[in-house]
Amino acid sequence: MPRVVGIDPGTVSLDVCGLADGELWLDASWPTADALADPERLLQRLSAGGELDLVAGPSGYGLPLRRAGDASDEDLRLAFLAGPDEPGGIGGLRGLARRLAESGLPVVYTPAVIHLDTVPAHRKLNRVDLGTADKLCAAALAIEDQRQRRGRRLSEVSLVLLELGGAFTAGVAVQEGQVVDGIGGTSGPLGWRSPGALDGEVAFLAGQVSKEMLFQGGVATVMERHPERRAIALEAYVEGAVKTVRQLQVAAPAADEVLLSGRHAADKEIQNRLGRALADVGPVRLLVGFTGLAKQGAQGAALLADGLAGGIHRPLVERLRIREAKGTVLDHLYVIPPERARRRLGLHSDG
Repeated sequence: MPRVVGIDPGTVSLDVCGLADGELWLDASWPTADALADPERLLQRLSAGGELDLVAGPSGYGLPLRRAGDASDEDLRLAFLAGPDEPGGIGGLRGLARRLAESGLPVVYTPAVIHLDTVPAHRKLNRVDLGTADKLCAAALAIEDQRQRRGRRLSEVSLVLLELGGAFTAGVAVQEGQVVDGIGGTSGPLGWRSPGALDGEVAFLAGQVSKEMLFQGGVATVMERHPERRAIALEAYVEGAVKTVRQLQVAAPAADEVLLSGRHAADKEIQNRLGRALADVGPVRLLVGFTGLAKQGAQGAALLADGLAGGIHRPLVERLRIREAKGTVLDHLYVIPPERARRRLGLHSDG
C-alpha cells in the first residue's frame, strides 16, 4: 500500500496530510508566509517519514495531472496565474511549487474544477476560476465523507460543498459522485477578505484590477473600516453563501446535503444561520475529516494521492476522472482573447 502526502497552501496556512496504507501518519500546519519564506523546513518534514510514493503538491488554479519534474515554467504560470515578476502571494506559491519539483520527491500537480470533463463545456464559458485545485481536493474529501457516513456507493453521493476560507467563499456541486460545476472564490460571493465577483463597473472604475485587489473588500475590510457595519457585512456574507448553494443546486438537483469547509466554516453562528436558511436542501454539516490540524484541502489531496498511487481510494480518483482532466484555465475565454491573457502572464501567444 502506498505512502503519500497531500499539500494545501491556503491564504492563511499551509497544511500537510500524509497517509500510509490508508492510515494517517502526518498531520501538520504552518502559516503560509512562514512556509513560503522557508520551504526547506517543509521538505525536511516530508522526507523525515521515509520514502514517499506520491505527493499531491500545491497546484493553484490547477493543471491536468502532471509530474512536477515534467512541468514547464509556462505550466506554473498557468497554474498560479502569476506573471514573471509577481512578488509574494501567488507568485510565492509558484516558487514553492518549483522548489518541490526540484526536490526529487514524487510530486504531481492536480487539476481544478475547470479541467474536468464531468463539467459541461457551457458552464466554463468566460470562466477561469470554477474552483481551484484545493477546492476540488476538498470536494473529494466531502464525497468520501458522505460515502462512508451514509453508507452510499460513490455513484449515489450528491452534495454541495461550501468553502468558507480565510479569504474566499467558493462552492462545488457534486452529482452522483462527480463534480459537475463550481463557483470559484474570485467569481463567487463576498468572502471574508475577498470582494468576490466584481461588478464590471467597479472593475472599470478601479482602472486596473491587481492581485492585491482580489484579497480586499470583503467582510474583514468592511469591519476594519466601519466597525458599526459588522451586522451588514455578516448578513451579506451568509446570504451570499446561501445564494451560492442555491445556484449550484441547478447543476446538482440530487444534492441532499451541504458540507462546510474552510477556516470560517467552524464558526457556530455562521453554521446556524446557514442551517436555517438551507434546511430545505438538507443537513448543513461541518466537514471535519480525519485530522486534527491539516484542513480539508490537504486531506482531500492525500486521498487523491493515495488513489493515484493505487491505494484504497483509487475508485474515488476514477469516479472523479482525475486522470482524464485536460486543457488550460484560459481555454474558455471570449470576453478577452486567450492570447491577451497569455501576454499578461508573460507567455508567448503561440503557446
